[in-house]
Amino acid sequence: MTPQVRVALAASVRSLPRGPGLAYEPKFDGHRMVVLRSAEGVVLQARSGRLVTAAFPDLAAAAHQLPAGTVLDGEVVVWQAGRTDFALVQRRAAATPARAASLARTLPASYAAFDVLELAGLDVRGRPYERRRALLVELLLPLGPPLQPVPMTTDPELAETWYETLPASGIEGLVVKRLDQPYPTGRRAWRKLRHTDVRDAAAIGHTGTARRPLALVLLLPGEDEETPLVSSPLSPALRNELATVLRAAPAPAELPVVRAIGLGETPYIPLDPPLTAEVRHTSGRHPPPEVLRLRTDL
Repeated sequence: MTPQVRVALAASVRSLPRGPGLAYEPKFDGHRMVVLRSAEGVVLQARSGRLVTAAFPDLAAAAHQLPAGTVLDGEVVVWQAGRTDFALVQRRAAATPARAASLARTLPASYAAFDVLELAGLDVRGRPYERRRALLVELLLPLGPPLQPVPMTTDPELAETWYETLPASGIEGLVVKRLDQPYPTGRRAWRKLRHTDVRDAAAIGHTGTARRPLALVLLLPGEDEETPLVSSPLSPALRNELATVLRAAPAPAELPVVRAIGLGETPYIPLDPPLTAEVRHTSGRHPPPEVLRLRTDL
């Protein structure tokens, strides 16, 4: 098996799709991850194709229970205080190998699998989703956490209840799939309904100085989780609040770095560990995300 899997994508919709032959799954607030179990071992791949096996030794160890020749698609999440925390997932994903083992104990990850692409050496991407779902459940239920199938329903009323009630747990919406649909490699053939454009994001850095921060550098769930975005300028109140938080935090061990963000390069000072911010963001890179508040309650 090659560790370069092109994953299926979803197009945004503004209302809940209804009709015969549809399946609904909760959309988790985490990092997209492909699990590849071969006869030689386990490889964990991010949506971009980057290998993150070393950052998640707990999930890699659990995936050794899978039969050789198995490929799963899903989301890695970290639960904290009864809800998923995207900033903690980002902290896990960015960990060095030396820190990964310690973080696996203090911030254990869970894998919410929503599709199976290969099973025991058989490519099942061409089979309808309904059949792939049955194979996924049959595979994972005997194993138990941290590898688990996401919930699924074909009842639009239950899906609407999930949509209204699950955001308190960090679930950001629904993904809708056709029961007769093959796995749509690399295409936006699934549909996603976000509960709102307001969501939590991982703040991995800031522009300006620690005394006078100007904007946050964010990783947004559900987008390309490895491509940072610079927020719009912070309000005076948020600048003061962030400066207070930064004064209480240890000084960064590294100098400001330069990374490609948006259409150019922006220098910023990294935050370790990341903060969590509530942001309003529509789609794409323009306009930039607006920071509504710092989630110091998390």
